[in-house]
Amino acid sequence: MRTKNFMLVSVLVLALVLSACGSANSAQTSTLNVTGNGTVSLAPDIAYIYVGVNTVDSDIAQAVSRNNTQAQGLVTALKNMDVAAEDIQTSNFSVWSSPKTDTLTGQTTGYDYTVDNTVYVTVRDLSKLGSLLNAVVGAGANNISSISFDVADKTAAMAQARQKAMDNATSLANELAQSAGLKLGKILNISYTENSATPYYGMGGGGAAAPNATVPIQPGQTQISVSVNVTYEVK
Repeated sequence: MRTKNFMLVSVLVLALVLSACGSANSAQTSTLNVTGNGTVSLAPDIAYIYVGVNTVDSDIAQAVSRNNTQAQGLVTALKNMDVAAEDIQTSNFSVWSSPKTDTLTGQTTGYDYTVDNTVYVTVRDLSKLGSLLNAVVGAGANNISSISFDVADKTAAMAQARQKAMDNATSLANELAQSAGLKLGKILNISYTENSATPYYGMGGGGAAAPNATVPIQPGQTQISVSVNVTYEVK
């Protein structure tokens, strides 16, 4: 009798488990996952540039001395162009030697010493960038590279790009659901990725090009982009 009761309880428990599994499967939510993209183009208002002085001399002391003089002149020229001291940062100072070889004997006859002093400059007034480059060259800079443009405050642009990305995702989700004969339900999940500003040259020159500058500079346009991944319930 006890054995029968135990078996009956076991059967009832198994039935309840199977019933719960069946209910969970029948209540499973159908979903649609889409990715939306939003891009905003805007004119840069800030620039970053490496400017340096490179000197070579057979006397290391002279090479360093000449470099120091020219580098100081470079920094003075930058400050005269209203670049703040905190926007001038030394990025490299190096000294190295190269052997001088007699072409007939192949023997080393001495060494040339190269000194390089480079500063990383933030330019906050793009209307002065062309004139600034001309000024630093006149002050002794002979190594200028890696000019890049950016936007100092991207807050509003990022918000606009996020809204565009969501609008794009919503439009795509509605299109797909309609094509599949489904109806969109509530949003179950949202995630997004913000991409760094990148130069955009599709519209050619523009932005804050420096007028009447000795060195012509065209900042062009910068793009801010956002991608959103949205999961919808569908019925």
